[in-house]
Amino acid sequence: MTGVIAIARCKTLLTPFYNCGTIFWHGRNSFYLRDQYKMHVTQSFSHLFLLFFLSVSVSHGQPPASLHEPWNELLHKYVGASGQVNYRGIMNDRSRFDAYLKSLSAHAPAATWSESEKLAYWINAYNAFTVKTILDHYPVKSILDIDGGKVWNTMFISIGGKMYSLDQIEQDIIRKQFNEPRIHFALNCASASCPKMLNEAYTAEKLNAQLTQAAKGFINDPSRNKISATSIQISKIFEWYQGDFTKKGTLIDFLNQYSIVKISAQAPIKYLEYDWSLNE
Repeated sequence: MTGVIAIARCKTLLTPFYNCGTIFWHGRNSFYLRDQYKMHVTQSFSHLFLLFFLSVSVSHGQPPASLHEPWNELLHKYVGASGQVNYRGIMNDRSRFDAYLKSLSAHAPAATWSESEKLAYWINAYNAFTVKTILDHYPVKSILDIDGGKVWNTMFISIGGKMYSLDQIEQDIIRKQFNEPRIHFALNCASASCPKMLNEAYTAEKLNAQLTQAAKGFINDPSRNKISATSIQISKIFEWYQGDFTKKGTLIDFLNQYSIVKISAQAPIKYLEYDWSLNE
């Protein structure tokens, strides 16, 4: 065990005869203690240890400062103010988009990240991999035309060596771990009735303001919700995820936090049909 601890302190494990304090590394398969101990490690163990060491060093610490900048640039360029997505444009910029997805896959959130860093990461990941789904099948009229309408259950997202579906990211990670109802206005399902795609990446520094902006924008959008003081016709999102919005009061209580028009507590509620046509 002494040898393993000392190896972790080395600046490199790849240089022949590198002096690591108490250890000399020599060749691919063995290392030698300077003091009276000698240990031989098989090649397979060496490779396993190297992979473990590298994975630990990558996963700890803070997220790279520029992690979401490529996504931010793509969103600025290819998403309009109304949330319509220029999928053809992103297809023509596919190498930059794919490079961002690879960067997401290589930088899974670590325990040392703040809650805001983690949540911003998972929102961006969900939205970016949703865009990938559309690009991989483009042209398509609706996301429901992909995988028999079960696209959210497809395990195609690689993050930190684990495979995920869109549904797992939303249900098992974002909803389960963060207890933040405003995420429903940030996650985009590539459809007309979904909350619009924000034309900038979510970041830890701006997350609270961005989520509030998304909530106000969605709730007060007359194409998605029809609100008056005495009656409301609202998105099915509020029906599907009602439990998320009513943990601290009624659904109308939640809406009144962000609605320009203050709704009567007795206002009847109806839910609008959901438009699954592509958001382009």
